[in-house]
Amino acid sequence: MKTFTQKLLAGIALSLCASTAIAGELTVYTAIEAEDLARYAEAFNKEYPDIKINWVRDSTGVVTAKLLAEKDNPQADMVWGLAATSLLILKAEGMLEPYAPAGLDKLKPAFKDTDNPPAWVGMDAWSAAICFNTVEGAKKGLTAPTSWKDLAKPEYKGSIIMPNPASSGTGYLDVSSWLQIFGEDEGWKLMDGLHENIAAYTHSGSKPCKMAAAGEAPIGISFEFRAAKSKKDGAPLEIVFPTEGLGWDMEASGIVAGTDNLDDAKKLLDWSISKAAMEQYNVGYAVLAMDGVAKQVEFLPADLESKLIKNDFEWAANNRAKILEEWTKRYDSKSEPKS
Repeated sequence: MKTFTQKLLAGIALSLCASTAIAGELTVYTAIEAEDLARYAEAFNKEYPDIKINWVRDSTGVVTAKLLAEKDNPQADMVWGLAATSLLILKAEGMLEPYAPAGLDKLKPAFKDTDNPPAWVGMDAWSAAICFNTVEGAKKGLTAPTSWKDLAKPEYKGSIIMPNPASSGTGYLDVSSWLQIFGEDEGWKLMDGLHENIAAYTHSGSKPCKMAAAGEAPIGISFEFRAAKSKKDGAPLEIVFPTEGLGWDMEASGIVAGTDNLDDAKKLLDWSISKAAMEQYNVGYAVLAMDGVAKQVEFLPADLESKLIKNDFEWAANNRAKILEEWTKRYDSKSEPKS
């Protein structure tokens, strides 16, 4: 029979083993495309092999809602690759740990929080784009649109797939950018006309382009990275960048306030804005937070950054609830069922 001391020592040993098992692990909430997560983690682990990333991935709206629901009992250590408009909401709720990561001075001003130290930093930008399937379009006698306003033309009735802005960051950047480009009255008027032509609203920003690429719809409102990748994979797509300008958001990151793994979270945030990280982002994204790193992405214009609208992120974040309430009231009847 074990003595009390032996049992006590055995218990301590087990406790230490349990602590060691979770040391060096980070729970990271993200909306980064699933196919990129392993590549990013592999690149990070080349420099920090002792830190394991446990991903919790979903669309932007779902991740944002999950974080807000967990405000009083945070489950994440860090947010990596969520829309800046969402990070601004989390900041306003006091949910982010201010930290100035190494290399902050190398980022473009638009890609970092203005507070010192910042609550969040940007990685890259993604922009709106239209995926037009030339084969399916020809079958229906459709010509590719050239502007956002074109999408309200009667010829496109039932031919357009778009992301739901309540669940998709891409969907929200579309809606908030239209309200900025055209003004609120004309912006909602445009969406009223567009709604007549919508076949379905998806809960993923990439799905409309994937559907267009697969021939399931002639037109998918999506984002430029997915459009370029689908075209590179052989889909018969014409990528349209509407003439009025492109709504956009940035993938941004921040440390969740109250994390028990602050030191490791700081290391990941440091790495997330390093040149090595930017090179990883540039595999798909043409606009990076750091100058002098980006190379042109195949099938995307070299001047893509010049096509981005002057986006008021504070306005988009502060008005998000009101805009989504109005959008849902008007258009949610055509949304896909949530899985």
